[in-house]
Amino acid sequence: MKPRIAVIGCGVWGKNLVRNFYNLEVLDTVCDMRQENIDAIKDNYQGVKFINNIDEVISSKDITGVVVATPSHTHYDVVKKALLSGKDVYVEKPIATTADQAKELKDLSEELGRVLMVGHLLLYHPAVARLRELVAEGVLGDIVYAQSDRLNINYFKNDKSVMWDLAPHDISMISYIIGKKPVSVKSAVGFSTSGNDIMDIVHLDLNFEDDVYGHISTSWIHPQKRVMLLIRGTKASAMLDDTVCEHKILIFENNSNKKEDILTPEYMEIEPLKLECQHFINCIINRTKPRSDGTNGYEVIKIIEEADKYMLGADYQKLNNYNFSSSRTAGK
Repeated sequence: MKPRIAVIGCGVWGKNLVRNFYNLEVLDTVCDMRQENIDAIKDNYQGVKFINNIDEVISSKDITGVVVATPSHTHYDVVKKALLSGKDVYVEKPIATTADQAKELKDLSEELGRVLMVGHLLLYHPAVARLRELVAEGVLGDIVYAQSDRLNINYFKNDKSVMWDLAPHDISMISYIIGKKPVSVKSAVGFSTSGNDIMDIVHLDLNFEDDVYGHISTSWIHPQKRVMLLIRGTKASAMLDDTVCEHKILIFENNSNKKEDILTPEYMEIEPLKLECQHFINCIINRTKPRSDGTNGYEVIKIIEEADKYMLGADYQKLNNYNFSSSRTAGK
């Protein structure tokens, strides 16, 4: 039996989730506290209920799965209520705004036997999946370095920094591709062009398992969009450019600059969000653990929280299981 899904939040990103779950024929209800958001899309979805009260979604016995696309600071409360009401949950990244909250939600979902899936979209991107296969096949050799640049302009800044908005994509994507968990923050540098505590440029240096070094740059102020990933191995390097329509993946031999040594692996062209939404449906039906489950969400938030504390000058001598360089840069 197909699940009956409610999407909470149909704003800038939530409306894309509404479209996909509707096309997958499982959308029952859309909820948003802002009537203008509902008015902007409701005529496109015949037979779908549109409401303004989240509690109606939580208390409904007809709804089996809840999709949370509200501001990040509300994720913990909404997800917890939905899990406690016996519903399976998909929540947009970040899963929560503290590592303690993320762990609590992960543990709660496991205790209750509910599906908890985090919207780490790039884990469902066909090009990312293909690159993961190439790494696993040893095409690049042993992985030694990864770099992800996610730069764009954003006029609708969230309630937290660009790192919380964009870096979950990069951390989860790198970890998924190379098959290694992030284990420590080596450096974190942030800057606010508005002169407040909400940083719109952040650079992170991380260690992944087996001493793989990772660098992540995120920005809300770049007029020209750049979404570029480099994976460097001992034999070859891969570039993934998500801003181009064709040949997103290029493989380069490390010791050659000849064009004939460049490979362009093929992969299926399917909208990643559609695949992600279908994955959530499949997990509900089959009672299986999502690729981006609560544990995945918790591991990412743990790293981001430590980087956040690092930039804000917390007492790092008290932090366990993390290694930090001696050069700190304040976030203002």
